[in-house]
Amino acid sequence: MKKKVVIGISGGVDSSVSAWLLKKNGYHVEGVFMINWEANNCKSYCVIKQDLQDAQMICEQIGIKLTILNFSEQYWNNVFKVFLQEYQLGNTPNPDILCNKEIKFKVFLNFACEKMEADYIATGHYVRRIDYNGRSHLFAGVDLNKDQSYFLYQIKHQEISKCIFPVGSFIKPQVRRIASQLNLITANKKDSTGICFIGKRNFKNFIENYLPKNPGSIISIKNEIIGYHQGLMYYTIGQRKGLNINNTYNTSCDPWYVADKDIKNNFLIAVQGKNNLALMAISLIITNPHWIDQIPLNSALKCTIKTRYRQLHTGCLIERPKSNKYLKVILDQPISSVTPGQSAVFYLNNRCLGGGIIHSRKLLCNLLNT
Repeated sequence: MKKKVVIGISGGVDSSVSAWLLKKNGYHVEGVFMINWEANNCKSYCVIKQDLQDAQMICEQIGIKLTILNFSEQYWNNVFKVFLQEYQLGNTPNPDILCNKEIKFKVFLNFACEKMEADYIATGHYVRRIDYNGRSHLFAGVDLNKDQSYFLYQIKHQEISKCIFPVGSFIKPQVRRIASQLNLITANKKDSTGICFIGKRNFKNFIENYLPKNPGSIISIKNEIIGYHQGLMYYTIGQRKGLNINNTYNTSCDPWYVADKDIKNNFLIAVQGKNNLALMAISLIITNPHWIDQIPLNSALKCTIKTRYRQLHTGCLIERPKSNKYLKVILDQPISSVTPGQSAVFYLNNRCLGGGIIHSRKLLCNLLNT
């Protein structure tokens, strides 16, 4: 009997080509379009409606059944509320990571395997599943410019064993070329951007619907008031645009960057120059460590780290943990704009080991050590 694969069809080119590749390789393929955000304005509704229409047309072109599922309640409770809570704490969370963990590789996976009797699920992620030693491991996609393993570090090897990633061994131009050769309507469709399942928006206007403004002062590391902010939640470490700092305080022609947040006093701390020492982290404290497969940490572990998506890998040493609740990571070289609340993800060659949440960092500049 053919193995049954249920694939998440987003209405984009990656999931479209993934569905075609699965069918070409002899699987019994069915599609699922997930509605995870209840649109509350016309523009958002139109985007979701267009994606659904594209998904329906793709499934007709390929010749597979499409089911529409609404996981909006789960998304709100398990992803978006957590997202808001982190912003209230002054952190900068990544909702795409939590969305993958809670929705795509939990709610969707369980529904597909239990209710739709699927043998596997599939997605259009640029990652690879490689099995050895009786385990399924997560590897970076062949196209390192599109690799999405950073967003999947919180899933477990048991879940990966139930997944297929058809485009993980392709580079993006190949995927576009296949779609064009098949005359798929998504061949030239732009990649989706913005918050997972919510889309690209004016972030400040969007978040104001859920969290109140809390204006305060922007200060220099000399404790001078150099401007005013609309609320710490609107800013992230390393941000350059939108600071509106008074030119009177320019000590050089270098632009200003957000270096830190003083939550207690509602201060945003800014420095000049993208290579300012107050932006450069030399070690990190990571909380809530998660390993895709169990990693023995009886001694220090030498590997590489990414603290942002599409960041180059940096060598690091994970010290032998004194607690299973946090890790101390020593960086081989300083990393700029490391942001509390975001994720640090560890790699051994191209294998994604897991990661955790950045709690704090030690900086080259002692004035802002946190």
